[in-house]
Amino acid sequence: MNALERVLPAPIPTQDSQPFWDAAKEGRFLIKRCANCGKAHWYPRPLCPFCLSDDTVWLDSAGTGVIYTFSVMVRAAAPFVLAFVTLDEGPTLLSNLVNCEPGALAIGQPVRVLFRASDGEYPVPVFEPASNRQTTLPRAIADSALRAADDR
Repeated sequence: MNALERVLPAPIPTQDSQPFWDAAKEGRFLIKRCANCGKAHWYPRPLCPFCLSDDTVWLDSAGTGVIYTFSVMVRAAAPFVLAFVTLDEGPTLLSNLVNCEPGALAIGQPVRVLFRASDGEYPVPVFEPASNRQTTLPRAIADSALRAADDR
């Protein structure tokens, strides 16, 4: 399967998400963190979903995390892997997994972000297995992802 064959649709930035997309053009992955309660959240928005504070700030993220769950979309014109990724900072987001063999993927596997061109101005964040470099995976995140998979 070649994920490069799939054309990713261009995002449509909003006033709230524009800083994220501007950073993506620079190859940086940003997340929002609440200055009031300290929790990171995804998707970018002006109010904290945990405490409703409007005191949120953009932070550079390492863009590393673990696969929470995934599914191979084989009926698509160009098959691809859709996944929920839990970032090391805590939030879980929906993205694509690239540069991988679907049969070699596992829940709890470390991944890292990279950006792929879209059919518009802004690149889109996708994830690839982090196996080609050393990563330190917070044990609590890996254990949580594995427990969630066992509960299904």
